[in-house]
Amino acid sequence: MTITQEDELNGLKEIGRIVANTMRTMAKAIEPGMTTLELDRIGAALLEADDAVSAPQSTYGFPGATCISINEEIAHGIPGTRVIQAGDLVNIDVSASKNGFFADTGATFRVGPVKPSLNRLCRDGNRAMQIGIAQVGAGKPLAGIGKAIGRFANSRGYTLIRNLASHGVGRALHEEPGEIATWPNRDRRRINRGLVLTVEPFLSTGGLWADQGADGWTLYSSPAAPVVQYEHTVVATDRGAMIVTMPG
Repeated sequence: MTITQEDELNGLKEIGRIVANTMRTMAKAIEPGMTTLELDRIGAALLEADDAVSAPQSTYGFPGATCISINEEIAHGIPGTRVIQAGDLVNIDVSASKNGFFADTGATFRVGPVKPSLNRLCRDGNRAMQIGIAQVGAGKPLAGIGKAIGRFANSRGYTLIRNLASHGVGRALHEEPGEIATWPNRDRRRINRGLVLTVEPFLSTGGLWADQGADGWTLYSSPAAPVVQYEHTVVATDRGAMIVTMPG
């Protein structure tokens, strides 16, 4: 989607705020001993209260209102009977629509104390996203996002999952300009003013690819390694990126 009018931006900001608030409230509700289904029901109730519709459910028939992935599950985890435990990394990905506008956000949360290496991975995963967002602006190259994230990852000895990309969003969950690499690439396209996209690198201590599990949804790192994901929906402006998935 390309924003051309103020009412479009307002609609996008509204759903951006809803998904951000939903994710933040879910994260605060995480407790060892609860199941991922119980956590998802919190998210589902929040979206319903704001008259928002789960995007993975409505778009792809996903069996949950939100995607909740734990430890070795790096994306698209199905909410179910799995029990969250102390020391887990829990990724919450919330995408939804309202009044025809879609926004998408995600983050990895630590449940109690975790290994120092995982603390660093979470901190640097969030930093990688911010570095990518800093490359968004009207007229800038799309490839700049992945090149900057790649330099940061390489400098700290990390890898990037190379088949889970950022994407256009706004009037649908996934739309033009299609996939946007968050790793070094030769994409020659440029970012037009008003373009709506996600920035969501998957930073890892060794993983290179995401493989689909037996349930047809859940993705796992190959080779097996810890992975974190942080994601915002942004709008490209002449002054840089405007983040719309902010709580408020």
